[in-house]
Amino acid sequence: MKDLRVGVIGASGYSGSVAARLVATHPRMSVAFATSDKLAGESVALHLGVRADDSLRFVPNAAAIERASESDAVLLATAAEVSMQLLPALAARGLQVIDLSGAFRLAQGDYPRWYGFEHTAPMWLPRAHYGLPELFGSPPVGAPVANPGCYPTAALLAIGPLLRSGLVEAAGIVVDAKSGVTGAGRQSGDSYSFVEVDEDLRAYKVLSHQHTPEITRGLSRLGEGVKVTFTPHLTAVKRGLLATCYARPRTGASAGRIVECLRDTYARSAFVRALPPDQVMLKRVVGTNACHVGATADDDVVVAIGAIDNLLKGAAGQAIQNLNLMNGWDEASGLDGLQRVSP
Repeated sequence: MKDLRVGVIGASGYSGSVAARLVATHPRMSVAFATSDKLAGESVALHLGVRADDSLRFVPNAAAIERASESDAVLLATAAEVSMQLLPALAARGLQVIDLSGAFRLAQGDYPRWYGFEHTAPMWLPRAHYGLPELFGSPPVGAPVANPGCYPTAALLAIGPLLRSGLVEAAGIVVDAKSGVTGAGRQSGDSYSFVEVDEDLRAYKVLSHQHTPEITRGLSRLGEGVKVTFTPHLTAVKRGLLATCYARPRTGASAGRIVECLRDTYARSAFVRALPPDQVMLKRVVGTNACHVGATADDDVVVAIGAIDNLLKGAAGQAIQNLNLMNGWDEASGLDGLQRVSP
């Protein structure tokens, strides 16, 4: 019998299915239930492609609250509007809850502009721990977790330590990032068809992406007066995300000091590795929960780069990392056997 029974709500999306797969193969977790309207009644083991209880079937999303009584923890791989309703209901029952959406990452006043809705559970916003363990520590006991977004994870891990150490100016930070198509979730339509995406690179949601305030808020915990310009791009790969961050150096921010800061910050990290910036690349992290970071500087600019798998360290893998920490386990449990997918 495994220690932790975990429900996955929204288990047929990219992040949700990866999360469910990680739970099913975890040495101390088991899938208590998995929801999907599209796959309701079908075998969870078959769709996940892992060894699991053959009797376990997807249940409709509407059954999530009812089935939650069979679990100890719940992962929400749902739209922000849905998570906003589910997290309070589940956390109030004493369940461990990790939300992979952006429903609890921002201040209440940010939601109308950046997400297009009024937040109806504002009392839970300060209770939710922002789950980027390398910079903000383990989740407090009993607190739900707002799992960080993919772009903020890569950007914060790359530039955050430099800001915290006073090596870069807080104002004028630029984040230029590229993500694979799975970052958009399971979408249909011309914009995400093979013909339109293949051999293409495009910017999207310019000056309007919801991760802009999240990056700004995360960096503001590490330095005062933060101002960020963020531009995301869609590139023709399935998985992987690379964020290149630019900032003005402060006095003493030599290339050597920049490198030393990242190396010292992550010297004992299970997942983040500091490398020369030209060695930070997608093929070394895709398929793993790793984040590779690298940085350098001259008299005019600091450049910091972070690369992750957007579905793992950028979503499901980080959720499992947080769930491990919530239960006092090694944060790499169930994640240390992942291997990169390139040769």
